Amino acid sequence: MDWRPRCALDVMHERAEMLIAVRQFFQQRAVLEVETPLLCHATGTDPQLDFFSTRFNDPPDNPRLFLQTSPEFAMKRLLAAGSGCIYQICKAFRNSESGRFHNPEFTILEWYRLDFTLQDLMQEVAELFEHLVLPRRALQILPPISYQDIFQQTTGLDPLVFDLPMWQAFVRRENLHEAIEICVEDHGVWLDFIFSHVVQPKMKAGCLYRVYHYPALQSALARIHPENPRLAERFEVFVDGVELGNGFRELTDADEQAQRFDREVAWRRQHGLPEVEKDRRFLAALQAGLPECSGIAIGLDRLLMILLNKTSIDEVLTFPVTRA
Repeated sequence: MDWRPRCALDVMHERAEMLIAVRQFFQQRAVLEVETPLLCHATGTDPQLDFFSTRFNDPPDNPRLFLQTSPEFAMKRLLAAGSGCIYQICKAFRNSESGRFHNPEFTILEWYRLDFTLQDLMQEVAELFEHLVLPRRALQILPPISYQDIFQQTTGLDPLVFDLPMWQAFVRRENLHEAIEICVEDHGVWLDFIFSHVVQPKMKAGCLYRVYHYPALQSALARIHPENPRLAERFEVFVDGVELGNGFRELTDADEQAQRFDREVAWRRQHGLPEVEKDRRFLAALQAGLPECSGIAIGLDRLLMILLNKTSIDEVLTFPVTRA
């Protein structure tokens, strides 16, 4: 049995340097580093995310606990308590596949900036990537592009207009016939499939993309655009066609958030997914008042892959799940 680390020893040093550089970046901007629990009484309701759970051996309650898919809810509780701008580097856990870009345990950088618009945060993301990437490899930082524009330019389809026969014809032309059975009549699943199988692979190598104003049906924890309810104030970050981050202008309305949770819980139940409950402490924090802010999470393992031109996430992990 191979007990040795999967990544080369020099990669461990590169990771350490990357983490130092991240901390320097935020220290220079007076953003506070925080730490929140990885094991919590609630987790997200997003049907796209699978989670790990366990039982706390403390009778009589013996409560169910969850390894967090993101530190988001706990960090927003800190924001509501008056923490100011914060960031965190931590482990996150998702009970999904292990593959080229996925390991069930991964390292995440998440930060929140008070009174930042989506445009402010996209600019700070560009500055972070200049700080981290440019000393190690060339990177062209492209102007932000809307989801609708990049989708239409690449596919000829309007992502906001769900024309099922047209979309079925498109995937047939692209020799992606499996999409018809996988996506059925779900607009959101069609968007995810076409974006990941067609749009991302056609992104230019060596370029930073910031794709903003996702369709509202993919709003997750982002607020809806005040002037166009078909859009969400959300953006994603890509380099070499690889998704690295997901950012929002954060939803602060507790009632709307509770309604979104209810819809997701119902969807999970309808489709036979594991049951979860709303995070009531998080909702109480929103009710108390989450300040105006924008936030983003960046996958640091994938970022290290990009920095070092590696082809698999295993090449930058000491002990991926196959060797843990």
